[in-house]
Amino acid sequence: MGFEPPQRLVRALGESYGDTAAGEWLAELPALTGRALDRAGRELSVDRVAAPGGRSSLVLLVRGADGAPAALKISPSGASPELERAALAHWNGWGAVQLVAPDEELLPGDPGAGALLLERLHPEVSLRSLPEAKALLEAAGTVRRLWVEPPAGHAFETVAERTARRTGPMRAAAAADPDLEPLVSAALAARGELVADSPETLLLHGNFRQSKVLSGERAPWLTVGPEPLVGERAYDLARLVRDRVEDLIASPGGAMTARRRIKRLAESLDVDRERLHGWTLFRAVESGTRALAAGRTGEGEVTLEFAGWL
Repeated sequence: MGFEPPQRLVRALGESYGDTAAGEWLAELPALTGRALDRAGRELSVDRVAAPGGRSSLVLLVRGADGAPAALKISPSGASPELERAALAHWNGWGAVQLVAPDEELLPGDPGAGALLLERLHPEVSLRSLPEAKALLEAAGTVRRLWVEPPAGHAFETVAERTARRTGPMRAAAAADPDLEPLVSAALAARGELVADSPETLLLHGNFRQSKVLSGERAPWLTVGPEPLVGERAYDLARLVRDRVEDLIASPGGAMTARRRIKRLAESLDVDRERLHGWTLFRAVESGTRALAAGRTGEGEVTLEFAGWL
């Protein structure tokens, strides 16, 4: 099966796994896709590759023999597709894209990849297409549906575990650039206080932001691409606070707008404002230092400037 993976995915896989490993996985992608399509057993045909697509997986827009549209998502094992499947199955379409084949393993026994057959949404229409105020309102209404008790015996990591893995690279960034040390220290101190006293353990999206909420037929807006974990709601909202960060940075009132977002989201979703502030700081500094380390200098600098406002 011949197709060209989006360059955004190629670059992101190289950053995550190294160019050699990423190249090897991408070379296997046509064969992986062929096996997943065969396994799905619905005489699926490929309409096109969703582009620009995401940073961790290939999404093919497919169609069954009856013409019914769907989406086939192929992810490397490092993206934990089995955990995404578990979260989507637990939500069962409530606020999230629905699994078409929740009980079918489309790449059984493959140690390097996983595949999900999903209902097809409109990948070209996300909440980012709406005015900011409306987008935040719809985002809040969507994410609150996801915050449910996790399934019994789940394998999801906790917020404390995930963030602990990211503190080492942050410290390394501060050691390499002393100008970053105050921000990194403040972010790590905030994390330490937050994980010491977490108020709840709910299933979280893990990477929730406006671009992860797409227009659908079954519901106006549904979220995609979870990186699920369990913990408090404030962690899940923190990435949403800095959505459209480039616009915030370009605005003379950007810092005030960011603080208003924290207040508005905390009040509308009954989340502790100080905890949301702390997690927003930590996640911004972590993302900014990670972007710098990957060579995405512009993105890193903008994100760290935002963090400095906090």
